[in-house]
Amino acid sequence: MRAGIRTRVPAFLWGKMVRVLLLSLLTVATLAVGTDLVLAAEAEKAEKPYKITDGKVDKKTFNGWRRYTESCLRCHGPDGAGSSYAPSLVDSAKRMSQDEFNEIVINGRTNVSAASENVMPPFGTVEDVVSYLDDIWAYLTARADGALGRGRPPRIGE
Repeated sequence: MRAGIRTRVPAFLWGKMVRVLLLSLLTVATLAVGTDLVLAAEAEKAEKPYKITDGKVDKKTFNGWRRYTESCLRCHGPDGAGSSYAPSLVDSAKRMSQDEFNEIVINGRTNVSAASENVMPPFGTVEDVVSYLDDIWAYLTARADGALGRGRPPRIGE
């Protein structure tokens, strides 16, 4: 004797059940992918610390350029592009978070290798730098994203 109940689904119902199941799976997958895309797009918008309209930057980003030019340019070169003395901050902004950037600026950093020793002094007590870390980051991020070219950026409203 065989255990269990065997049921037979009529052919016309079988096709309908398969279509409903496939349609349900497709709907769930589409919603999941669509939600992920919307969330990714919103996250990307929210993560931009700068605003550029018609090639002109907001006050914060312009101030970041000013502060960078006053305090960082002598080592890191014009426009954050780097120099023979210090690395490109535009490249660094592509691979590090703002928190990592802030940590290095505030506490400094020493890189030692067999060929050289590079020292970034701490700027944690330099008010003109520490007070404007968000602005400097906005400027460097705009440069790193390719949203802002080299040179003095025009400001919105100019």
